[in-house]
Amino acid sequence: MSDEPLALIEHEVKSWPGVTTGDTGRGGLQFSYGKVELGHLHGSSFADLPFPKKVRDELIAQGRASVHPPLPNSGWVRRRMDGPDGAEAVIELLRMNYERARQRAERSSARQG
Repeated sequence: MSDEPLALIEHEVKSWPGVTTGDTGRGGLQFSYGKVELGHLHGSSFADLPFPKKVRDELIAQGRASVHPPLPNSGWVRRRMDGPDGAEAVIELLRMNYERARQRAERSSARQG
């Protein structure tokens, strides 16, 4: 598989304010907002993303993601990047996590300030 989905996702997500990247320690590319992991990529094959369990169940029911095999009973989901829409679907899921993390940070900041 080409590295095109990986490059597209990395370029887009790194452009969002406050997003940083790093190595997962297993060769994957991790995206974070502050101390919150938004998700990580396993090359251009698939992405793993953490969600609250209710959101995870909705994403699976909608066919937007699948069960994360290593942690099937957690809030984690897996999204394969097969086909032309795979990268865009992963970007949408990362955006969902980004918005949740950003809003949480804003609420925390407002309480402290």
